[in-house]
Amino acid sequence: MKAAFDPVTLATPFFILTVILEIVLARFGKLDARYETKDTATSLTMGLLSSLSGLPVAGISFAAAMWIYQHRFFTIPMTAVWAWVAVFFLEDLTYYWFHRLSHERRFWWASHVNHHSSQHYNLSTALRQTWTGGVAGTWLLWLPLSLLGFPPAMVAIQKGISLVYQYWIHTEAIRRMPRWFEAVFNTPSHHRVHHARNPRYLDRNYAGILIIWDRMFGSFQPELDEEACRYGLVHNLGTFNVIRVAFHEWIGIAQDIVRSPRHILGWLFGPPGWSPDGSRDTSASLKAAWAERQKAPAPAEREAA
Repeated sequence: MKAAFDPVTLATPFFILTVILEIVLARFGKLDARYETKDTATSLTMGLLSSLSGLPVAGISFAAAMWIYQHRFFTIPMTAVWAWVAVFFLEDLTYYWFHRLSHERRFWWASHVNHHSSQHYNLSTALRQTWTGGVAGTWLLWLPLSLLGFPPAMVAIQKGISLVYQYWIHTEAIRRMPRWFEAVFNTPSHHRVHHARNPRYLDRNYAGILIIWDRMFGSFQPELDEEACRYGLVHNLGTFNVIRVAFHEWIGIAQDIVRSPRHILGWLFGPPGWSPDGSRDTSASLKAAWAERQKAPAPAEREAA
């Protein structure tokens, strides 16, 4: 079962047309966008197969939401304006914590990492979606909304609206929005930071629609003109093979568990890059090393000394 109104399905032709438009305009020098044929093909293939692979779990998750809804605390009408305002904020807050969890714990990072695997940042990157997100169970985070009393169809529609909103922020063609907009909403500038692998920018700006959550919970980082975003993973894959893109982190987890099963909890639920001896790079260690480098005197200062 799915919501009768699916914003993502309705927006799919728009997605394809605007990717083509961005490619054409960039080719003629009308806007700033970088595309690579194999990279774009990988993103589009990941997006198409994500839609197909997600169908079975979508049915299960919607059925679970319907069951939870039968035990709801309140009955919230879909026809009330206040209800849509409330679900907008609550769903967006849920998305923030889902997204943060998907970066901070390896089990959920394994299903999200493919979205960050492109070394380019353009509208096609938005379509590079997971094949295993449903299996990872992150949909469970939205069930409390149905328990509270929001109809599952209402929650599904708002989730779709959020995903459609997030499409347009995957671009370098838009530099900055008006200051008031940048203060409240997620924007291309904010989301470029999120996709960057620069140590300064790692694991920041988890917002869906509203950037206010990052400001509230200490994960906000503005894009700095003096430091351009470098995209991709800390250790890039070096392949456009969609199977590798989709499953490489799951394979890595399995190999680590086989190699050292007594550390299974760390391999599964430690931060990405965790290892028993601390020999691998984590976001925290990369940030700490970067901070230390900032303290070192510049060459000119050392010569003067």
